Amino acid sequence: MTDLSPPNPRAPEPIPLTVLTGFLGAGKTTLLNRMLRDPALADTVVIVNEFGEIGLDHLLIETIDEDMVLLGAGCLCCTVRGDLIATLEDLLRKRDNGRIQPFRRVVIETTGLADPAPILHALIYHPYLVIRYRLQGVVTVVDAVNGVSTLDNHPEAVRQVAVADHLVLGKRDLADDDGTSLEARLRALNPAAPIHSASVEPSALLGGLFGLAGKGADVRDWLGAEERAAQGHDHAHDHAHGHHHGHHHDVNRHDAAIRAFSLTSDAPVPRAAFEMFLDLLRANHGPNLLRLKGLVALADAPDRPQVVHGVQHVVHAPVHLDAWPDADHRSRLVLIVRDLDPAFVARLWDAFLGRPRVDGPDAAALTDNPLAIPGG
Repeated sequence: MTDLSPPNPRAPEPIPLTVLTGFLGAGKTTLLNRMLRDPALADTVVIVNEFGEIGLDHLLIETIDEDMVLLGAGCLCCTVRGDLIATLEDLLRKRDNGRIQPFRRVVIETTGLADPAPILHALIYHPYLVIRYRLQGVVTVVDAVNGVSTLDNHPEAVRQVAVADHLVLGKRDLADDDGTSLEARLRALNPAAPIHSASVEPSALLGGLFGLAGKGADVRDWLGAEERAAQGHDHAHDHAHGHHHGHHHDVNRHDAAIRAFSLTSDAPVPRAAFEMFLDLLRANHGPNLLRLKGLVALADAPDRPQVVHGVQHVVHAPVHLDAWPDADHRSRLVLIVRDLDPAFVARLWDAFLGRPRVDGPDAAALTDNPLAIPGG
């Protein structure tokens, strides 16, 4: 008997997906901007994950349009990982239903504090995502200035290097040494991944297929731990919170001493006061300043916001934009610090802006010695 049933439609080709990671301030956004200018990344959707209460990274990516997806505050290794799965599924629904233009590629830029293992677990083992997306690889940007100390002090950075298919050295021009010790460390953690300069052609970072061949045994162990955690997840806990994150929030994933917070100013900021504030933090508390970034309306040029980037002792030369990238014209700084009291830094910010609100037990410390931030 002849089968007259219609044939099954051919399954769509999987969409290439690249994970771009690297510790705080390594240069991920700089590399991403270069990648997005390359014709090979035309029709790319970018998913940006940020850690902190005010999002700024998406404003500093040059192609701000409908192809930009911003995940909420948090990090992909914790509860926002569930949001990543939902976002990738939602993109497919909109694409399949014609509600958005077809896209040919997805790039996920993680927060610098992301442990990549749960992200990769979701992309490799999720029953639907693994059919519709093809994980081509992990690109990890490493700070050539602070890379060795970062690897010594932050296990997330070690994992980001170990899972990489490509390693890119950022800020090599600012490093004092020849990079031999850092490259030796990277080779020991990941002998198979090629090490590129920051000027690498973006197309060289694309293609292929993510796999465990050539990666250390630790990578398999990390992914195995994620699988056990996912299978042992407490569903009652999920329903009590109204949604399923798919991953336990391990409080030990990040050092409890690391804090993210923001500083704002509705009024334009005097240039001298802002520069003094930055100099104080950089010179006296640089090792604990894991990341500083922001948009600042300086009093002498409020319509041309200054973009500021800093990592530990290094504050990069400022760049002025021709116009504000969004409707919010406040000065906004996002800081990620270790062993610094955010409340005290906020009071210091207010003091430099001429709106002091010094009170409590730290008041005497600020009055007697403005450089001695408690907790530093």
